[in-house]
Amino acid sequence: MYSKKDVWVVMDFDKIIKSAITSGKVYFGSMQSMNAAKTGKAIAIIQALNASKKIKEEIQYYSNLSKIPVYTYPGSAQDLGLICGKPFMVSILTIKNLSDKELIRVIKQSFKQGNHNLNK
Repeated sequence: MYSKKDVWVVMDFDKIIKSAITSGKVYFGSMQSMNAAKTGKAIAIIQALNASKKIKEEIQYYSNLSKIPVYTYPGSAQDLGLICGKPFMVSILTIKNLSDKELIRVIKQSFKQGNHNLNK
């Protein structure tokens, strides 16, 4: 079970994901996320709980080099796809840009506190 604080964190990330998708500033899929992690052209990378271990490790490696935060969404790829409004599973989502200053602050604050993993 999640505590009230955990539920708010998940709700914040749902809000971030939906905001990024409505602005059209996202990449779907592991290959585009990998390229964004290699080049440093992303604000954050969100991966589903059941994403491939190999891909998670590669993205984590490149994002560490580029200092891009990687978050694990506490749901399956199907759940992440539903949040994104897609009729398919989304295992990796890369946020390229956010226009909402408050959402950027939430990501930066979470990154400073080391809250890269939303699952408990």
